[in-house]
Amino acid sequence: MRMSRAAIRYAKAIIENAVSNGRADAVNQDMNLILNTVSANEELQHFLISPVVKPQEKYTAIAEIFSAVQPDTKGLFLLLKENKRFEILAEIAKQYNAQHDVLNGIEVAKVTTAFPITPELEAKVLAKIKEFSSSKITVENIVDPTIIGGFILRIGDQQYNASVANRLQELKREFSN
Repeated sequence: MRMSRAAIRYAKAIIENAVSNGRADAVNQDMNLILNTVSANEELQHFLISPVVKPQEKYTAIAEIFSAVQPDTKGLFLLLKENKRFEILAEIAKQYNAQHDVLNGIEVAKVTTAFPITPELEAKVLAKIKEFSSSKITVENIVDPTIIGGFILRIGDQQYNASVANRLQELKREFSN
């Protein structure tokens, strides 16, 4: 998913509004709900990007699906209807989450593993992270079977590659020299 500047602008506007209304955390929960719901539902994704479905219909459906959200989030739905931009709803939610983390001094550690991360491995990874970062850390697991085993840890612009695929590449380079 390519991050659009529009999604970033919408997210910034919403977070500023939510902060001034004292609802930044509640809106962050809305954005998590939106992101998870849209990501898990292919039909909804197609509905949101469809040029055939009118913005009013998209608005009605989204307002119905997410009827329990904060007023700030409902305001976003209205804005997206007016500007005919519902296709970037999930992207806006993701950007909002990222900006909310920055606001709260939370860093996201992306941990790529060959299989879904276990609570035990997550605990080990968090312990390792604490050695070189004092920030509050949330772990985002990316599953990529091509790394074979081990893990790749990425925080900001730092990366630690402990994958089997990386070790095999290193061995291959050593043998070819």
